[in-house]
Amino acid sequence: MKQGTLLTQKQSLTQVQTLSPQQLLAVKLLELPALELEDRVKTEIQDNPALEAADPDERQDDDAYDTPGGDAGDEMTGEDMSLGDYRTEDDTPDYVLQASRDNGRKRAEDIPFSDATSFYENLEAQLGELDIDDDVRHAALYIVGSLDDDGLLRKDLQTILDEMEIYGGVQTDMTVITRALEVVQSLDPAGLGARNLQECLLLQIARKQDSAEKKVEERILRECYDDFTKKNWDRIPARLGEDKGLCARALAEIKKLNPRPGIALTENIDRNNQTITPDFTVETGDDGRITVALNNYDVPELRLNRDFVAMLDSLGSKKSKLSSEQKSALMFTKQKIDAAQGFIDAVNQRRNTLLATMNAIVGLQRQFFADGDEASLRPMILKDVADRTGLDISTVSRVSNSKWVQTNYGVFPLKFFFNDGYVTKDGDELSVREIKAILRECIDGEDKTKPLTDEKLAGILKDKGYPIARRTVAKYREQLGIPTSKLRK
Repeated sequence: MKQGTLLTQKQSLTQVQTLSPQQLLAVKLLELPALELEDRVKTEIQDNPALEAADPDERQDDDAYDTPGGDAGDEMTGEDMSLGDYRTEDDTPDYVLQASRDNGRKRAEDIPFSDATSFYENLEAQLGELDIDDDVRHAALYIVGSLDDDGLLRKDLQTILDEMEIYGGVQTDMTVITRALEVVQSLDPAGLGARNLQECLLLQIARKQDSAEKKVEERILRECYDDFTKKNWDRIPARLGEDKGLCARALAEIKKLNPRPGIALTENIDRNNQTITPDFTVETGDDGRITVALNNYDVPELRLNRDFVAMLDSLGSKKSKLSSEQKSALMFTKQKIDAAQGFIDAVNQRRNTLLATMNAIVGLQRQFFADGDEASLRPMILKDVADRTGLDISTVSRVSNSKWVQTNYGVFPLKFFFNDGYVTKDGDELSVREIKAILRECIDGEDKTKPLTDEKLAGILKDKGYPIARRTVAKYREQLGIPTSKLRK
């Protein structure tokens, strides 16, 4: 039987998430620090005559005005304008949630906390300069938000893929995630996005010019990494079959590399000494009452300009008799009012999103806000806040990576309150932050002539009520930047 070519057609349905201009505006405003929002609002008022600051002494029942009924002519869409109905949680917590306008009178110079453009914002700016697909850019931003303070990525890629699809509502695949990681690893400083110390050092070496030393550096880390970490320098030349002098030079170069590239970026930012201002104030009273306030500073309440609304009402009521010039005026008026209303909606959405997020964090970490003890911080991840607020997990990530809060115990970035939990065989959930604090305390108090091994540390932690495996102790020790017992002598 003669065989021929069989042609087939297949159709596949792919879900692509795109943001509307209104959503993009809301995201942009959400990321702005309080003082930059103040400048943005002032600029918007100057550029749009339909938008104005409300008189603080004048009570407003509504933030929006109704447009005239009926159609507005062939050029009009006929859509009504109304303020978005953004709501916070229905249940009222036992602490007060408020947008503090009194705090708005306090200027930035009254709060002398200093830091710089956030780690996240710096990397986001670098991503903005790259010519990459939108799906890769979105995944790269998510990966950046998942980096630890030292710049390393300790979440596996499958977890990131699952989080983006389940909690972020973004359909993607491992090819995009892998490409996004490559993009993040191409950012400065070198070593960012590495999943372990070995990869971190190799990423830095990869950017060097080709040389004999570079090849040996890579071989040492790939073929003799265990000897390298244990400082078994003498074994390396024989194992590689390389000259001792060349290996010595290569080792010297490796020792110059930065095992915590994210810290280097933070230090570089700190030297700029840019002033930041807390986005929230959380005060704990003597009676245990906790008050959460959003610091609005000099951001005014916004409303539509009544003259513009009256003009729209007047022109709309005579739409059948309008001249061409009057129709253009009607279109211009409605466009400006639409833009003004959209901006008001976005500002209100920002306020409610921030308050909902801070509200949830205080609810989940109430004990810390009561006593200020870092050991009181319970395990909490982005999903916990997302579940409590109903917000998208990527939105919670944006807020936690860019906002700060002033408390009775100091000023903290919101990401300070997030930490993973460790679940024991009995189902008990322990705070990783708490375990690390005790681990560091044990090592700091050890006999320096006889450093504690990971196995002995695991035993001590078990006696203290933290039954974790030796492998887990080793993992947490490495994350703390503490070498093995052999190297602590």
